[in-house]
Amino acid sequence: MQFDREGLSDEELVNLYTELLRPRMIEEKMLVLLRQGRISKWFSGIGQEAIAVGATLALDADEYVMPLHRNLGVFTARKMPFDKLFMQWQGRKEGFSKGRERSFHFGANEYHICGMISHLGPQLAIGDGIALAHKLRKEQKVALAFSGDGGTSEGDFHEALNVAAVWGLPVIFLIENNGYGLSTPSSEQFVCAQLADKAIGYGMKGITIDGNNILEVYKYIKAAKEYCITEQKPILVECMTFRMRGHEEASGVKYVPKELFEQWAKLDPLTNFENFLKYEYILNEEQINTLRGQIQAEIEEGIARGFETQPIHPDTAEELEDVYAPYKMPTVKPSAATTEKKFIQAISDALHQSMERHPNLVLMGQDIAEYGGAFKVTEGFVKDFGKERVRNTPLCESAIVGTALGLSIKGFKSMMEMQFADFVTVGFNQIINNLAKIHYRWGQNADVVIRMPTGGGVGAGPFHSQSNEAWFAHTPGLKVVYPSTPEDAKGLLIAAIEDPNPVMFFEHKALYRSISGNVPDDYYTIEIGKARQVREGSDVSIITYGMGVHWATDYANQHKDTSFDILDLRSLLPLDYDAIKASVRRTGKALVLHEDTLTGGIGGEVAAWIAEHCFDLLDAPVMRCGSLDTPVPFAIELEQNFMAHSRLDSRVQKLLSY
Repeated sequence: MQFDREGLSDEELVNLYTELLRPRMIEEKMLVLLRQGRISKWFSGIGQEAIAVGATLALDADEYVMPLHRNLGVFTARKMPFDKLFMQWQGRKEGFSKGRERSFHFGANEYHICGMISHLGPQLAIGDGIALAHKLRKEQKVALAFSGDGGTSEGDFHEALNVAAVWGLPVIFLIENNGYGLSTPSSEQFVCAQLADKAIGYGMKGITIDGNNILEVYKYIKAAKEYCITEQKPILVECMTFRMRGHEEASGVKYVPKELFEQWAKLDPLTNFENFLKYEYILNEEQINTLRGQIQAEIEEGIARGFETQPIHPDTAEELEDVYAPYKMPTVKPSAATTEKKFIQAISDALHQSMERHPNLVLMGQDIAEYGGAFKVTEGFVKDFGKERVRNTPLCESAIVGTALGLSIKGFKSMMEMQFADFVTVGFNQIINNLAKIHYRWGQNADVVIRMPTGGGVGAGPFHSQSNEAWFAHTPGLKVVYPSTPEDAKGLLIAAIEDPNPVMFFEHKALYRSISGNVPDDYYTIEIGKARQVREGSDVSIITYGMGVHWATDYANQHKDTSFDILDLRSLLPLDYDAIKASVRRTGKALVLHEDTLTGGIGGEVAAWIAEHCFDLLDAPVMRCGSLDTPVPFAIELEQNFMAHSRLDSRVQKLLSY
């Protein structure tokens, strides 16, 4: 192994060695503790430490890194206190995630590290978002996102690289090619000669380097950073290395040929660099032993403090409070001036006024710029706010959600438009496992609104008509909003953008141009989590939202002999349980109505809550009215039969018969 110091001082070389030695010694100690049964799990990076250490030291301390399992060197090179790291690994409250996350699945903004999730690939798009923030602020900074060789097979890898290339983002994608994804060899993951060859397909620069040579890693990442900043382009860096332990210790290494261990042992990054420093008379055995002694003392002291901490005593209130970033927005009341507007115009007004109020708000979505979006919600926005803030995106839903999260980490707000709510499935992982969980996991909020044009009734078939709000109402950490009137649409969307938590904002497509109402002209908010009493009645409560509000109102107008109490939930997460209970108290009979399919819809949750908490108020069983448990059909006759509306009368009559 050849080392080229290229102008590095002796002091700088010794620092590189020290930072390379520290994670190796920590790992060796962890493996001892694992064999003793004193820790439960460990993902070893022995043999590939030079990548994490060299890459981290090549960046400024305020440049974000998105590391993975085997990147202990990132955390130690960023000077994270070892005792707190050990408490993290032990699941103690004094660690970085209050015991809520394992090993390296955590981040810390003070160290500019963004914690991974087990799905690996989504980290890359977060790098896009952070790099976009640098670009928008004209900062001379980069983001660096790690991937393993196996992770390059994921769709998120493709999406993140494609978005970075198209948008010219200063992000370094760093692949640790250690030859195996758990037990699957690289030959079963890809057929190109090198993973760096994939870069050309994205119009990106790609290089392959020796990941076991810390000076080479340090030099090339320094150069990559300069390239990204100067050219305002991404780069793909493939680091060749080898993992000398199993994927994690329990998996073993029987699947690896013995000769590979013998070959790579000769290329050990620490041993070879240490020999180089001794050969150059930069360090001697006595100095090395002194360094080892200092690090060993640090490790033992940190372990002692870690073992002194007590197991967590759960505080249920604290657990629930930490799901969302703390936020109490004062209600912004509108003035008296109103204009009659269609639902879609109210949505557009909310976005436009929010863009004026928040210079850090970025809009992203397919065709939303010059074209104005599939439904023309953002028509004219490019002229008013420019293409930096109103951004057309490639067909990369997952990457754009991840980019939105990266923007939030850097203090931006973002709105992403799903062209149709149905398309959210290809961004589902980012929403459920990144946006929703990130504040609970390590205190980072996701200031993201995802607009979801939803619903059927327009003959659009199975893939442009689904009602999928219940998927997200099941997920702690998200807020789910679903207005039914133009006035609510504007006030709730503004509130969603103001809220620093992730909000799924559903807009029924059939309401866009079919209904109008008086909408306040100026900027105002409606509190998320508060239902709206549409009308009070004494015979039957219809608890609903979205299109269901109009079905219920029309039905009540046609059946004036029955007194209907109609409640528009408006927010599905959180639910306004006080309003639900008040409605049931007035009538004693409750029907939960929604356009979503019956099984698994939000109506089941509402009905169960009423049965559990309002049983003494009921004069009849709680009933539900939902759409058929089939995909949404295309033919108008079939779709009308599918819709819950076609069964509303029979459900009401059955309820009244009790």
